[in-house]
Amino acid sequence: MSHSIRTSNAPDPVGAYPHARRHGDLLFLSGVGPRQAGTHEIPGGPIRDAQGNPRDYDIRAQTEAVIGNIKAVLAACGATLEDVLDVTVFLVDMERDFLGYNEVYAQHFTTVQAARTTLAICALPTPIAVEFKVIAKVPQ
Repeated sequence: MSHSIRTSNAPDPVGAYPHARRHGDLLFLSGVGPRQAGTHEIPGGPIRDAQGNPRDYDIRAQTEAVIGNIKAVLAACGATLEDVLDVTVFLVDMERDFLGYNEVYAQHFTTVQAARTTLAICALPTPIAVEFKVIAKVPQ
C-alpha cells in the first residue's frame, strides 16, 4: 500500500510533491520548514530580505515552527512525534544555529530518541534557516 498525504494544516509544498507518502508501515515526510500554513509567514523571520541581503533571524523560533509543522503532517497521517524513527536536519549556518536548534530539538525529541543527522547546506528553497526530513512509522 502506498499513497500520498496532504494537509491544509501545514504550509503548501513549494514544488510538485505531497507533505508525506505512506508506504506500508512507514511514513516519509517531505522536507518540512518553518513557514506557516495559509500565510507563509516565517516565525523568527526570514534569513534574507527580498533583495537577498542577510537579516537577523531567530533559529529557535524557526525550529519550533518546523516541529509544529511536522506534528501537523504526522497528525494527518494518524501519527505523533513518538512515531518518528529518523530525522535529517538541514541548517544553512551550522556555526551560528546548531546550539539554538539543538536546544529546541531536545525539548521535543529527548524521549523519542529518533536517529538524527544534521547537515550544513548553502541554501534552502525559501529564505529559511532550517528544514527537517522525517521518517516515521504508522502507529499500530
